[in-house]
Amino acid sequence: MQEKSLPRAAALAPSPIWWRRWELPTWGVMLAIYACWFALVWFHASIPWPLLMLGGAYVLAWHFSLQHEAIHGWRSIPRWLRTALVWPPIGGWLPFELYKRSHTAHHRNTVLTYPGEDTESVYHRQADWSGYSRPWRAVLLFNQTLLGRLTVGPILRLRKLVLIEFGKLRAGDFRDVPIWLGFFAGLAVVLGVVSGIAGMPVWQYYLIFVLPGLSLGLLRAFIEHRWGPTPGERTASVESNWVFGLLFLWNNLHIVHHLYPQMAWFEIPGFWRRHRERLLAHNGHYVFPGYFDIARRWLLKPVFVPAHPAR
Repeated sequence: MQEKSLPRAAALAPSPIWWRRWELPTWGVMLAIYACWFALVWFHASIPWPLLMLGGAYVLAWHFSLQHEAIHGWRSIPRWLRTALVWPPIGGWLPFELYKRSHTAHHRNTVLTYPGEDTESVYHRQADWSGYSRPWRAVLLFNQTLLGRLTVGPILRLRKLVLIEFGKLRAGDFRDVPIWLGFFAGLAVVLGVVSGIAGMPVWQYYLIFVLPGLSLGLLRAFIEHRWGPTPGERTASVESNWVFGLLFLWNNLHIVHHLYPQMAWFEIPGFWRRHRERLLAHNGHYVFPGYFDIARRWLLKPVFVPAHPAR
């Protein structure tokens, strides 16, 4: 399907309704995230650990979604302000500046899924895949199941970050050192609140909040992209409920986001409903009714072998 058959960008003009124009839903989400985070940390000793883990994971994944919104949207406020509002590293593992740089590169739709070019690709070059040991291929295939993505996925993601960042240092590239110094300074403040004020051990915060939060974020990314002959066919949509929709700020309707990345998150569901058939024709009907359907299909089965068909 040709791009001209898609809704025009003019359809994204700012709404005359004042609360939409000033993006008050985004402000509400921001306040809810930080309030819920502080409450969970402050009352951690009174909350059963399964509920604490569920709440902590949701809040940190929600914060990551807010950071994503600040990269693309929230244009009613200056860039420096929206950066400052989402910068606090409560997620505990990735500086916002590095995420912004990597994710912006990911939005070059013509290279989506290409290993070495798409910064968020899970594919590997065929020559690399053939050279991997059987145990390593088994690990990567397990990561292509939903169970694997939620369990070993966070470890593999952290491993990738460490390899990339230490690779820069070994190559004599120290340009990101100030970013990391700022990150660790902010993280020290966050962990000071967590441990020094609220009395929650740091190891517990990472075990109950950070790793489950990263895992929950990987749920959204699990099905988002696949190889396809055209860029449009490489991006999925998951028609989930409000629990996941709010968590991911409707980025689960991912084809809308890749076509119109500056669209405010709260405009996406209505836009999807109005133009669903045209969007599905564009992405080759790469759509799922929800995450439970995805779990039913791929909980223990690889969604695809991550050797890129074209590379």
